[in-house]
Amino acid sequence: MTTRNLSPQAMFEALANAHKPLFRFDPKKHKFAAWKKSAFPKVMAALGDFPPKVKLNPQLLAEWEEDSLRKQRWIIDVGPHISATFQVNVPGDLKPGEKRPAILCCHGHGPHGKMPVMGDASSPEKRDSIKMHNYNYGHQMARAGFVTYAIDWIGFGERSDNNKPNRHGRMPSPGDWCGTYYLHATMLGMTSISINVAHGMAATDFACTFPFVDKARLGVMGLSGGGTMSTWMALCDRRVKAAEIICYSDLWAYFGIRDINYCGMQVAPGLFKLVDLPDLQGLIAPKPLLVDIGIYDTCFVVDGAMQCYRQVEKIFKAAGAEKNLELDLFPGEHAWGGNKSVDFFRRHLGG
Repeated sequence: MTTRNLSPQAMFEALANAHKPLFRFDPKKHKFAAWKKSAFPKVMAALGDFPPKVKLNPQLLAEWEEDSLRKQRWIIDVGPHISATFQVNVPGDLKPGEKRPAILCCHGHGPHGKMPVMGDASSPEKRDSIKMHNYNYGHQMARAGFVTYAIDWIGFGERSDNNKPNRHGRMPSPGDWCGTYYLHATMLGMTSISINVAHGMAATDFACTFPFVDKARLGVMGLSGGGTMSTWMALCDRRVKAAEIICYSDLWAYFGIRDINYCGMQVAPGLFKLVDLPDLQGLIAPKPLLVDIGIYDTCFVVDGAMQCYRQVEKIFKAAGAEKNLELDLFPGEHAWGGNKSVDFFRRHLGG
């Protein structure tokens, strides 16, 4: 009797393991420039439409001093029918008339959005998150001399529909706003990625209006889902000069389909048909890229993470940009390594 499979999950895993993306980079076959010229527009098209730009209409909500930093909280319009709270952390040693490099600090999954990243340790839950993931890189990098800024991605922090005043009395089952927003977005010809990237670019537009920000020296960094957004912001926004992707390295057949460790925030229709995650990150070349991988990471297991990184290495080498790629392989869990970040951004952004 022939063995038959009745498991859809096993079917998807087998399909993923057998799949070869159309634009998987092969250093024996591909020249980097021609490969990127062919792959990049196809990958961008997979994101669908981007929401149109709107006037920012900024309003200052609060300003305070904390840990030798000057912090401001604003609200800005980032797209049609949607606003975002924006926080900027300014180094306390900033001199009058001085301009500093600025880093967009992308948060990952979690109920608090950008707040722990930017240094909010006002509750036990936020303090635990900071301690567990070394998560306050928006605060630490400002202490190191960079201007840092952040917004919440849709579904998180102050832009979560689970939170007041947004609560509508209904929740998607099982409370998966990432999946629900993805469905909404694709019905309208967009994706969650295209929406979040557009909102991140609006935040960068606003950051560039501050007299102390050098708009020629912009970077991006983020952990986990923030690594997803770091990848896409580096790809989509030409103003980004250097990027750090933290604990978001693996193969989609592994972390996505096998481990079911991805969501609507991270995907686009047909994206894996085109590229695997290392190809996507390789498209960032020749921009400087720092990759953080935790040896004991239980979200993005080191074996697959290093497979991903080694492929990115091949792509940067083919681009003649191997000196622009760095690895922070640290003996930790799902967290910001933080060992090379300050030096990396100082070398590539100055300051």
